[in-house]
Amino acid sequence: MTETDLIPAPLTARHPRGSRALDATTALDAGPGTGGTARWLRTVLGAATGLPLPDGTGPGAIRLRISPETGKEYGPEGYRLSVTGDGVLLDGGGPAGLFWGAQTLRQLLGPDAYRRAPLPGRTWALPYTEIADRPRFGWRGLLLDVSRHFTAKDDVLRLLDLMAAHKLNVFHFHLTDDQGWRIEIERYPRLTEVGAWRARSKRGHRASPLWDETPHGGHYTQDDIREIVAHAAARHITVVPEIDLPGHAQAAIAAYPWLGNTDVVDTAALTVWDTWGVNPNVLAPTEEVLRFYEGVLEEVLELFPSEFVHIGGDECPKDQWKASPAAQARIAELGVGDEDGLQSWFIRHFDRWLTARGRRLIGWDEILEGGLAEGAAVSSWRGYGGGIAAAEAGHDVVMCPEQHVYLDHRQHDGPDEPVPIGFVRTLEDVYRFEPVPPGLSEAAARHVLGTQANVWTEVLENRARVDYQVFPRLAAFAEVAWSALPAPDDRDTDGFLRRMETHYRRLDALGVAYRPPTGPAPWQRRPGLLGRPIDGPPPIV
Repeated sequence: MTETDLIPAPLTARHPRGSRALDATTALDAGPGTGGTARWLRTVLGAATGLPLPDGTGPGAIRLRISPETGKEYGPEGYRLSVTGDGVLLDGGGPAGLFWGAQTLRQLLGPDAYRRAPLPGRTWALPYTEIADRPRFGWRGLLLDVSRHFTAKDDVLRLLDLMAAHKLNVFHFHLTDDQGWRIEIERYPRLTEVGAWRARSKRGHRASPLWDETPHGGHYTQDDIREIVAHAAARHITVVPEIDLPGHAQAAIAAYPWLGNTDVVDTAALTVWDTWGVNPNVLAPTEEVLRFYEGVLEEVLELFPSEFVHIGGDECPKDQWKASPAAQARIAELGVGDEDGLQSWFIRHFDRWLTARGRRLIGWDEILEGGLAEGAAVSSWRGYGGGIAAAEAGHDVVMCPEQHVYLDHRQHDGPDEPVPIGFVRTLEDVYRFEPVPPGLSEAAARHVLGTQANVWTEVLENRARVDYQVFPRLAAFAEVAWSALPAPDDRDTDGFLRRMETHYRRLDALGVAYRPPTGPAPWQRRPGLLGRPIDGPPPIV
């Protein structure tokens, strides 16, 4: 075992020769404020090793400490890990840092430490180690779209565990879209009674002639949400909810037709959308619609304690507003100039509304159109351009450009790649992604909160398909987000791929249906399902 087996790579690591055995007498000495990590270690390592890890302070104990000195030098998410003949000391700069250090400790025990029951005859030892570590970015995120294809609660909890294993700390929960509304709102029950279900689903890309005629849907109760948020918090992951507006709203309009532009569309005839793409049905610019979504967000804020709330703001076609006499009258009444101004009016309203409640709005980079309020942040998805503009204007930014970190995009250009979407983004490509655009001024670079990988599920109909698209590339992304890597051209890609040989064994132990390095297994292929491959390299924008 050497430092080259760890993913993400630590800031500094030294491994002298030797190892410290763990056995039934190995105690866990949990200092003040370390109880959460102690419980997690006993749960996962107890299951994998069969060791009881009792409370104790004797020789050879695993000592857990929160250290102001470590926090001062490495920050609240930093840690030090020392394994010597005398025992193990894990020193966190804060509770989160201690937990990330525990993730490293688990890696050092080997891939079998990721199993749910001990293998016969297995013995356990930690290599002598001196590690000091901290993350590069404070926002290390993963988006999961549960609107296009619903993800069962247990699979969400599993994904949070997999995020924690990779030291990711923000879960962007895409809960509403044209194809399904996934969160219970008690004052508006039809959002889930009607909006959570569609009669059928397109199979493959929207140009595909194939359909799955099975009704599809589901939603999370408010107690489900509370459980997900608590499970994430125990792993030092913040859940950022997304409630999309004013576009991507057909599921909500199907449930409450008066939310739509009733003077130009028979909204009472709309159903939850059963195909993919940019939907023309958008919210009407009325005070009643504002009050409705304020009611939605009041319940959302009670469920999610996150500082940021994502309101989407992307892909809002203006055709209905252009054709609607009511919308045109509203533009004149508000003095916002045109339809782009109307979209900006929506965003600004909810920016003020969230700010008044101690929260911050974040939205996709289209919210830059028309100008942003001071506290709003931007998820830069259409390339670097929106993020650069926002950061240079003093807004915080999360970099998630589709050309680099959309994990629903295909991993290879081979004919067996299932439902090929978008650009080819290999494991190596993701490893070479740089979140801070070159040429960004020093002041603007400080506004890059971090980075995020996005997983859209139009063609990901179940957990196995999500696993295939997300892994192993999430391991490369996690190292980009955590580690102090050199410039992309100077990164040791070969060394990373060598470390992945061990990491594949961890994923195997966890039961992750990742894409094998040699290509998709027969059962992972989807012959005959049309995708949307894009020829050529991704543009730099």
